[in-house]
Amino acid sequence: MKTEDFDYYLPENLIAQTPINKRDESKLMVLNKETGTIEHRHFADIIDYLTPNDVLVLNDTKVMPARLIGQKEDTNGHIELLLLKNTQNNIYECLCKPAKRVKIGTIVNFGDGILKAKCIEVKEEGIREFEFLYDGIFYEILDKLGEMPLPPYIHKKLKDKNRYQTVYAKNIGSAAAPTAGLHFTQELLEKLKNKGITICYVTLHVGLGTFRPVNVEDVTTHKMHSEFYTINEETAKILNQAKKDGKNIVSVGTTTTRVLETVMNQYQTFKACSGYTSIFIYPGYQFKAVDSLITNFHLPKSTLIMLVSAFCSKEIIMNAYSEAIKNNYRFFSFGDSMFIKK
Repeated sequence: MKTEDFDYYLPENLIAQTPINKRDESKLMVLNKETGTIEHRHFADIIDYLTPNDVLVLNDTKVMPARLIGQKEDTNGHIELLLLKNTQNNIYECLCKPAKRVKIGTIVNFGDGILKAKCIEVKEEGIREFEFLYDGIFYEILDKLGEMPLPPYIHKKLKDKNRYQTVYAKNIGSAAAPTAGLHFTQELLEKLKNKGITICYVTLHVGLGTFRPVNVEDVTTHKMHSEFYTINEETAKILNQAKKDGKNIVSVGTTTTRVLETVMNQYQTFKACSGYTSIFIYPGYQFKAVDSLITNFHLPKSTLIMLVSAFCSKEIIMNAYSEAIKNNYRFFSFGDSMFIKK
């Protein structure tokens, strides 16, 4: 299976540079996963497609202002860090630019030394492990000095940083937003609950595994970076009961999907647990946990488009993407949405 098989042409003007004014007014493509038939709606209409027989699962991770720009202590050279993963206490795995300037022992200062980062390990692909040195509360300092880690294809400045958070974001730790959830408003979530739809939450802290491009020719040789996840007792109980009752599990986003499939693969049931997942889902994978999927429109040749192609079929997904382009859907993080239903 070739990475090139998941390529498509996207006009640059369809890459959403800013969020839409009201979250749930984004477009919604409703795609039948068996037949490939398509309906064009708006996201608020998702309520018309969900019933009390559906359980909606959301990723409640919260994005850190994870982009830090500082200077090397010895030379004042410019260094940029993207915090990816908290490995222990004050130690984080970071994507580092320019990485070649950072060796073990290098110290980077941020905010006139309010925060310092000391490199303690050199890894591949521009990744370094840093110990952070500071007085006070780390996330408060990060909130003051850090920027929202918007993807590189977004060139406009984000006016309101909360628009790169879901309205239900709770557990801080992500380097990118779980973007399928950005379309929900509190009002829409209340309407869904009032309709009798069960809503529950998992956490996956989005890191390099989700958004790193696939740079190998053969899909099967791509290695995912691991990301931390957790599923609590309440969610496990709800999902196990749903399976027992024959209800549909509707996963909001590829990150939620990866948690649910990871847990089901490991335990053959839903179980309260946490750990690191590097699951890579591509065509040929048999889904064990998820019945329907709400997702955005993803980058060409990405692990995300491979996951949705596994959920449906590559032919159906590529046809749907062509239809989205013809109908001027907005793509990627701040773009429109797709509901892939049974």
